[in-house]
Amino acid sequence: MNSLQWSDFQKVDIRAGTIVQAQPFPEARRPAYKLHVDFGPQIGIKKTSAQITDLYDPQELVGKQVLAVVNFPPKQIGPFMSECLVTGLHQADGSVVLASVDKPLANGARLA
Repeated sequence: MNSLQWSDFQKVDIRAGTIVQAQPFPEARRPAYKLHVDFGPQIGIKKTSAQITDLYDPQELVGKQVLAVVNFPPKQIGPFMSECLVTGLHQADGSVVLASVDKPLANGARLA
């Protein structure tokens, strides 16, 4: 494992946000959802694509607070422009569990 300097970690802007919209993304190469995540008034709502269809339904995602990297450059994913990276952890079977918070936070709270 490579060592990481504190200054490197500080460059990654990870924020809490609430999923306000989730819908299927049938054009994606691998099963995914299109998500709109609210990061509060300073950052606003950002879009992303997430390959989390194994464990989540779109309806249950709305209202869920997640952790996401908000300072990556936008990335074109098929016909969709992704503006952030929702974080998650892979299980042994390949499914992804979203990284979230255990208590409600203000949207836009930064991981410290």
